[in-house]
Amino acid sequence: MNTSSKTISTGKPVSPFRILQNGVFSSIMLGHFSVDLLNGTRPISLTFLSTSLGLTNTTLAAISTGYVWAASLSQPVFGWLADRIGTRWLAALGIIWMGLFFSMSMLLSGPISIACLILASLGSAAFHPAGTMDATLVGRDLYAGRETTSASIFFFSGQFGYFLGPIVSGPLLDRFGDVGLLGLALLLLPVGLNTGWQLRNRQAAHAEHKRSEAERPLVVFNRGYVTTLALVGGMQAWAQQNMITFVPKYLHDLGQSPITYGVIAGLFMGGSAIGNIMGGTMADRYGKQRVAMTVLLLAVAPLAIISQIGWSPWLYLLVPLSGLLTGSVHSIVIVLAQKALPMGMATASGLTLGFIFSIGALGTLLCGPLADRVGWPPVFLLTAGLALCAALLTLGLREQN
Repeated sequence: MNTSSKTISTGKPVSPFRILQNGVFSSIMLGHFSVDLLNGTRPISLTFLSTSLGLTNTTLAAISTGYVWAASLSQPVFGWLADRIGTRWLAALGIIWMGLFFSMSMLLSGPISIACLILASLGSAAFHPAGTMDATLVGRDLYAGRETTSASIFFFSGQFGYFLGPIVSGPLLDRFGDVGLLGLALLLLPVGLNTGWQLRNRQAAHAEHKRSEAERPLVVFNRGYVTTLALVGGMQAWAQQNMITFVPKYLHDLGQSPITYGVIAGLFMGGSAIGNIMGGTMADRYGKQRVAMTVLLLAVAPLAIISQIGWSPWLYLLVPLSGLLTGSVHSIVIVLAQKALPMGMATASGLTLGFIFSIGALGTLLCGPLADRVGWPPVFLLTAGLALCAALLTLGLREQN
């Protein structure tokens, strides 16, 4: 692309708003927002259904884990496909698939509804590696080396969808029941068609990327570094999944309405979205390891306080603050993994996203029975401990910054 070569040759800084004017980037941002808008409704809808279906905390955690695992474990496969056949159809059809099966889950009832909900997650799995690859490639063209910033903008769109999902779905469920979410799902059809149209001419960009990757020196696989990075990403994802899945149920058990726990759950994801932009920008300026360690250490305090105070208006501040600090690490982990893993960019992205979300889901599965046995405060205190352990482990990421 001419814009790319000019930017790289001059080395001049580029305004972040310029990337939003790119049709490809804006379409995958909209796709990411729409997919994660539906993903964000999952804990609220399951909490809403828990009474009528008789779901225990253990069952709730198991269903949530099944949803996340279906999306996570298939992402490396979709990433491998994106590296070989391109991103257009995987991204576009992934969005449409998710909208279709999510709609079916709203129209049906009982176990079939839960099965369709889990199948919908495969659309999210197909979209994420493809979208991440194109977002990074377009960002490289327009940013000249500030790839963590461009990745954070892409991930911000998804987390903003997660932020709005609970806030919108709470009132819809309160007034119309689970059918109220059907309209959100149907929005994904035009979004998917738009993504397919905008990505119609990406073959040349992908071919150029493959040529440039072939000319680069081979990445040396550092087992210790990759293991440490996996642990940091896994613990961060576990901490976030605990908050996403259990904060609504925690507040429901304290007698709060769907509107209240929907808003607070949404504030957590809103904080995560802002943190993603903040973390990506600061990482490019001050160093990825330094920023990751600092924000994870700071996250320990609000998470620990949440575990002790019960219901309080302070949760309107503490929950989004914990989301902001833990969410700041996400794009850092993805970009470090793209550089550390000797494979295609979409495969590396899919493998990393799949792994960290799987670990987060496994942690949630373990914490569900813990909540049934000992209550919620130990679960949230454990979440604070995960942030602390992840912060200390970032010391092992220094050498490759």
